[in-house]
Amino acid sequence: MKTNGYEIILASGSPRRKEFFEQMGIPFTQKVLPVSEIFPEGLKAEAIAEYLVKLKATPFEASIQENQLVITADTIVWHKNKCLGKPENTEEATKMLSILSGSTHQVITAVGFLRKGKWDSLYCISDVRFNKITPKAISEYIATGSPMDKAGAYGIQDQFGMLNIEYIKGSYTNIIGLPVTQVTNKIAEILKN
Repeated sequence: MKTNGYEIILASGSPRRKEFFEQMGIPFTQKVLPVSEIFPEGLKAEAIAEYLVKLKATPFEASIQENQLVITADTIVWHKNKCLGKPENTEEATKMLSILSGSTHQVITAVGFLRKGKWDSLYCISDVRFNKITPKAISEYIATGSPMDKAGAYGIQDQFGMLNIEYIKGSYTNIIGLPVTQVTNKIAEILKN
């Protein structure tokens, strides 16, 4: 993809998002300015993810140049009116996976696009249903360490996801952390202007 003179900055430390950008063939640099990912109580579902992507873009606002496009992203798991982010410890990971077992939840990714004086965002929602998962399967998965950097304490691309997810409805890449088709279309639209 031609960038029309734009420098594209992926403001995410996620190795999975970095890999998606490489696969999308978009020249980019990766730069993360850390923020405290705390959202106001009372926000629900996509409003949480949209709040967090705006928050992640805020540190870039003062220094962004005319020809730069900063892209932020945040993924949450929404289950029974509760937001599940990344687990703080193994106990929290166990609790998350136990409540997701045998039920359906939503994976919501919001993506923000910051230009000098301009802000756009989009979000994508996918449904994921888990089989009943045994406590043994949960503890073995947690022992791998893989759940600890993932919203809802699982990766659909991990063996655990492949073995325990009954079905999904919506974008698969969204569940990994980036709705690739929507993001590619949005970038193309911005670069045309």
